[in-house]
Amino acid sequence: MGFNTELLHGTKTGDPVTGATLTPVYQSSAFFQPSAEQHEKLFHNKAAGYSYTRINNPTIAAFEERMTVLEKGVASVACASGMAAITNALLNIVGSGDEIITSTSLYGGTIDLYHDLEAFGITTIFADTNDLEDLESKITDKTRVIFAETIGNPKLDVTDIPALAGIAKRHNLPLMIDNTVATAFLVRPLELGADIVINSTSKYINGNSSAISGVITDAGRFKWDLERYPGMKDYKKFAKFAFTAKLRNGLFRNMGACMAPQTAYYNLLGMETLGLRMERACDNAMQLAAYLETIPGISVNYPGLASSPWNGVAKQLLDGRFGAILTIRVGSKERAFAIMNALTIPQIVSNIGDTKTLIVHPESTLAAHSTEQEKIDAAVFDDMIRISVGIEDIEDLKQDFTAAIQNTVG
Repeated sequence: MGFNTELLHGTKTGDPVTGATLTPVYQSSAFFQPSAEQHEKLFHNKAAGYSYTRINNPTIAAFEERMTVLEKGVASVACASGMAAITNALLNIVGSGDEIITSTSLYGGTIDLYHDLEAFGITTIFADTNDLEDLESKITDKTRVIFAETIGNPKLDVTDIPALAGIAKRHNLPLMIDNTVATAFLVRPLELGADIVINSTSKYINGNSSAISGVITDAGRFKWDLERYPGMKDYKKFAKFAFTAKLRNGLFRNMGACMAPQTAYYNLLGMETLGLRMERACDNAMQLAAYLETIPGISVNYPGLASSPWNGVAKQLLDGRFGAILTIRVGSKERAFAIMNALTIPQIVSNIGDTKTLIVHPESTLAAHSTEQEKIDAAVFDDMIRISVGIEDIEDLKQDFTAAIQNTVG
């Protein structure tokens, strides 16, 4: 099946009993069982079924199944947010004394999380994922995972996933990729050698900013070394489902950062048009980036432009389009604010992936807790505006940006 056909027909949805074409919202916190024996089997993983929505729910399960098909994995776990998904995925395999190697060009919230993990004895080593030799030199016997974003936010650097996967494989380490900005429409990291993929589904999957959520999808092929990952001892018997089985029976179940059934329903609705929305938004972003690059005093960063340092790897990795996010630098923070305030179509919102164009000043918001060096490494500057391009008519966006830029002083 093609991308859009598979989105609609790759999994069974709806309700076969009533004939409803949409999976219902099972807005129930708990589910009764026909016998005490059946209830016992559920809690000992000896029977399939539902007992408590914190653990699983039919609506959430339907969404997880669709995400598994979308990312070409073996299993998915839906969480309350993208950050909850990253936290659960990392802590499922990393503990006190362990190290994480991660990209310097991460979303500010993820960098903040890594600092929070320091209190638990977990050390994060930051590296430029495009300098593979330097990254590999930082791997030690304490390293437990390599983490990167497909497209950095807001640096917009494109990770060479196959090359990074090669390094991870040589050192018997799992490669974890945040695919939020690219989505499976542009690239499927698991098909390129990544072991675990994370999506903040609050963004393009949902598509209209109606719900916060995140999803972890496992490729199911990493061979867990019990000396390095002793927590996997009781779950090796689940073979390709070992990572997911450990997560569901431990951190995910006990931390309680579960997705709400209503959120799963919103995401099921939104993701049906993922391909159509991404196609339009990416095309709009390419046109807007090329247009803004012609305006004097405006510096544009977008992987689809020949001027981007990552244009080459983007052409190799991405499926003919380059994402729906671009950044511009305009000379000063004051001018950045003036342009943002003068725009009439884009909304000032700290989110991406909406049908509407969204803008934000990352330096004063998303990177508010980052150090000056972390901002430099992530290419966050005080005169920069991040633009998450929506599906509006491109000529309207061009005219709006032209007017806002012309009415400010460089």
